[in-house]
Amino acid sequence: MSDVPALPRSELETLRALVDETFSDQGPLACTLPAFEPREGQRSMATATADIFADGGLLLVEAGTGTGKTLAYLVPAILSGKRVLISTGTKNLQDQIYDKDLPALREALDTPFTATYMKGRGNYLCLHRFEEVCAGATDTVPLPLVDRTHIDTIREWATQTDTGDRGEIEDLPDDLPLWAEIAATSENCLGSECPKYDECFVTRMRKRAMEADLVIVNHHLLCADASVRQSAYGEVIPSCRYAVIDEAHQLEDVATQYFGISVSNYRLEELARDTHRTLLTEVGSVVPPDDRHAASDIHALADRARDHARVFFGSFLVSSHRTPSNARAERMRLIPETLAEAGESGRALRQALTALETALSQLSNASESHLALARRAAEIRDHLTFLLTAQDPDFVYFLEIRGSGVFLRAAPIDVSTVVRDNLLQRHEGMVLTSATLTVDDSFEYVRGRLGLANGVDMRLPSEFDFQQQSLLYLPPHMPDPRHPTFVDAAARELVEILAHTKGRAFVLFTSYANLHAVHRQLASVVRYPMLVQGTAPRSVLLREFRTTPGAVLLATSSFWQGVDVAGDALSCVVVDKLPFASPGDPITAARMEAIKARGGDPFSEYQVPLAILSLLQGLGRLIRHRRDRGVLVVLDARLRTKGYGRRFLASLPPAPITHSVTDLGDFLSDSHPLLPADE
Repeated sequence: MSDVPALPRSELETLRALVDETFSDQGPLACTLPAFEPREGQRSMATATADIFADGGLLLVEAGTGTGKTLAYLVPAILSGKRVLISTGTKNLQDQIYDKDLPALREALDTPFTATYMKGRGNYLCLHRFEEVCAGATDTVPLPLVDRTHIDTIREWATQTDTGDRGEIEDLPDDLPLWAEIAATSENCLGSECPKYDECFVTRMRKRAMEADLVIVNHHLLCADASVRQSAYGEVIPSCRYAVIDEAHQLEDVATQYFGISVSNYRLEELARDTHRTLLTEVGSVVPPDDRHAASDIHALADRARDHARVFFGSFLVSSHRTPSNARAERMRLIPETLAEAGESGRALRQALTALETALSQLSNASESHLALARRAAEIRDHLTFLLTAQDPDFVYFLEIRGSGVFLRAAPIDVSTVVRDNLLQRHEGMVLTSATLTVDDSFEYVRGRLGLANGVDMRLPSEFDFQQQSLLYLPPHMPDPRHPTFVDAAARELVEILAHTKGRAFVLFTSYANLHAVHRQLASVVRYPMLVQGTAPRSVLLREFRTTPGAVLLATSSFWQGVDVAGDALSCVVVDKLPFASPGDPITAARMEAIKARGGDPFSEYQVPLAILSLLQGLGRLIRHRRDRGVLVVLDARLRTKGYGRRFLASLPPAPITHSVTDLGDFLSDSHPLLPADE
């Protein structure tokens, strides 16, 4: 962190006293917020956060469930009078802060403040590109019927909206292909040269953010914005001296995604499509009198680049024995020898991109749109060169196949330096917090992964009484999860578990394969309503789960965190296996190799800590309120049979352990004692 001039001691003490009073028994929160109850942990975190906003520095806080960490950083942020950037790991928390917490605090605190909510650029309409799409929809190049049905809706909405956020159009499908062509992405942005710059929704969003006291973003936008900071057109988040990173345990994964390099068949198809469209809509202004063939030449070059791209990316599908119709999501590590097989088609593609760049940039009356296309062609060529060389030891190279998409990627093996240089050092004061940051009672793991050398640690225990509110069930006769009989045994065990809990369960899997295999066996024998991830949008599944008595939800990774279901609708969380990252995953393998190369133990230093934090997130879905009561179940026998199982058990909430499934029904029965509501 950079050095920060400290506030005068009197001002520092004034802010601390004001924050402390706000959280007191008779303070404005207690008097205004109906559900507020003073908590010592929340008060301590708020005071420590106030110190950061006053004096600068770094604060790392593990705030156990029930602490109320969101208010613990929002209140001092507001009272400090500083502009504070707040980044969350999930959209749910982003929505909660902006739609629920801030309006409540605006009423409770005698301090005026402004706030703005920022999403990723792809959520916003680009007026210039929308005009191009509409102008390019001629008789010779018609839009698909599914797009034409939405054009009028978007056109009418665009004249009325203040934000340009696609989320305002309720009936717009999530996977509408048209939106990718008209979204305000950084790759397509013309910046201040755009004819719609002053009207641009992204420009207006950034202006609102520059004038706001609190800027609410998410980690994806935070990292995406930092990764394009060198571009004059990409950055949208304004400079903030102070920042809060909530759900900080997710930051490494998100940074890995955005500080890497990727080239895909989609990216090449979009370049060719945009080149054709721009030439068609601006042809009259760009063809010089002495070269009437310039536009047709560029059309041909765009087609050539697209055709070479199809051959190039198709070769990876062939080598992996996949076709677009049977391709499933998978990642495979790439080495220079593997990439050499695609060398000839790769060179042809790079040459085609160079020719396209040259032709676009040399148009005598080229518009900014054409120059932007030239820059895109050059950037894709340079990225492709980096990927095909595959010789930077700081990156891991891999192929990802997702449906009909083929992606060549390079991801940083260690993001600690990237996070430190591009995120942490940009702020004079920063708070990183989550319910799960420590392993073996230490912040050492997360500090190493994120490059956090200095600062203050604070660990606040959960406000919940897990001895009274929860029970940990470890089935005594489960096979090793790597054994072929595990899925059958898990299904049999789940039948008994759900009978005793009367449904009301999340069953969380580490793989879709296990999810579907277990579901097939449960579907005909479990009498409770079963919801399965993938059959409906996540929000719909959660709504149905909350409103359907006895519902059972079978899900994978996206339901392991950021999901809150209070009350007895969720009375049991089952985890099928300890969530170890697969050593066959390219990024995991590269990180394990790096640890081994420096003489460390990859399993103990990386895989186990990462799995512990993931498991805690999954089990953390269960107890969300002081009156919640529930059963935690881990079907993985390694928790009891392996030496490292003790590290997992020591990290879990201090719940009583049982090996008898009949105890589950007794624990959840109405006659079982539960803490009074006011304790």
